Amino acid sequence: MVLVSALLEIFQGPSFSILDVITQLMMFAAPLWIAVLVGVLVGWTWKPTWANFNGDFSVSASVSSSSSTSFSSIRGMVVQHLSGFVPSFNSFKILQLHSCIPGVSADDGFDKHNPPALPSSSSSPPSSSNVEKSSLVNEDDLKHICLLTKEKDGGPSWVQMMNRSNDNMSYEAWRRDPETGPPQYRTRTVYENATPELVRDFFWDDEFRLKWDDMLSHAETLEDCPTTGTMVVQWVRKFPFFCSDREYIMGRRIWRSGNTYYCVTKGVPNSTIPRRQKPRRVDLYYSSWCIRAVESRRGDQLTACEVLLFHHEDMGIPWEIAKLGVRQGMWGAVKKIDPALRAYQKQRASGVPLSRCAFLAQINSKVSVDYLRWLESTSSLSEVETLASPEKPSGRNLPKYLVVGGAIALACTLDRGLLTKAVIFGVARRFVKMGKQL
Repeated sequence: MVLVSALLEIFQGPSFSILDVITQLMMFAAPLWIAVLVGVLVGWTWKPTWANFNGDFSVSASVSSSSSTSFSSIRGMVVQHLSGFVPSFNSFKILQLHSCIPGVSADDGFDKHNPPALPSSSSSPPSSSNVEKSSLVNEDDLKHICLLTKEKDGGPSWVQMMNRSNDNMSYEAWRRDPETGPPQYRTRTVYENATPELVRDFFWDDEFRLKWDDMLSHAETLEDCPTTGTMVVQWVRKFPFFCSDREYIMGRRIWRSGNTYYCVTKGVPNSTIPRRQKPRRVDLYYSSWCIRAVESRRGDQLTACEVLLFHHEDMGIPWEIAKLGVRQGMWGAVKKIDPALRAYQKQRASGVPLSRCAFLAQINSKVSVDYLRWLESTSSLSEVETLASPEKPSGRNLPKYLVVGGAIALACTLDRGLLTKAVIFGVARRFVKMGKQL
């Protein structure tokens, strides 16, 4: 009531004019906007160690002088994860399997309660270490990607972002924003004159990736299962100078059903590699493909290869900035994949020996179509990944307190009038609401 009465007195005063109010608003809104912009820049480039409320939201205060300083670096950093050649995300709920089986096949009928019979594995029982590796990426992950492929996972609807093509490939991209967690992306790429087996090996071959992916500075296989082809790998990716590099510990496994390959890559916990301040580890990471032969647009034969990619991750970059980078640079990054694929095609045709990663890509867990149908017909999808915590990390709320505190200081310092204070607090409240939405 005091604020309302004060405003009425101002408006009813003899010297009141619209021009005076507009001038006063502009006079005190401009410093606030400048303060906010300066705060964003300072907060982005520098963060004190006391602001790290938990390990999942820690950001290195150091800078990497070896990375690019332009915005195109951010754009390329985000987009390369969505261009069809990257693995997967976050803290996952690991469900243990009881055996390390080479594949699944069944020709009999099935119902929702009795899965098709599993074939017996080799005469010698698998080692406990192989069982543990294979359990990192298991049948729940296969079920999840199958539901994603058929758009039956229960998530929000996809919004198309792009539809582009050139002589050797076509590309479509969609995005959706879940209630919690980072934006999710779905892409469909069709490569002409390429087989699913070649594309599968290309995405899995880390040794060759180091030759063409200039953001990948380190790739190492930590563990592998020779029975199922499951791998645990470590990646280190270069980030721009104002961010520390990112480390990924990923579990990978491929299932085959006929001529369709389901390639799952996701972040997995690993106690043997300690966390470091630099590079910063990315826990929330998911990137999986469905690779299969499709008809070429040049004819009716199945000489083209379709790749459906599902990807999301939390790199520690504000999601709105990440979405802007993706939109601006997606096609420029995606169209660079095709020359790398053709170079890999020529290398394989020359008879160069397979790398260890490419060799493991050819060890697939085989499943029948009936088994996939049974997976899809079972009860609601098991929780195979935690997209984000229901409660936002307390570190994410830090800008809210900075904005409110800055508004109080500005209101008390610049002017004692109620109108000025009302304007400042109103703008600050709007920034807080925007921060909650982001």
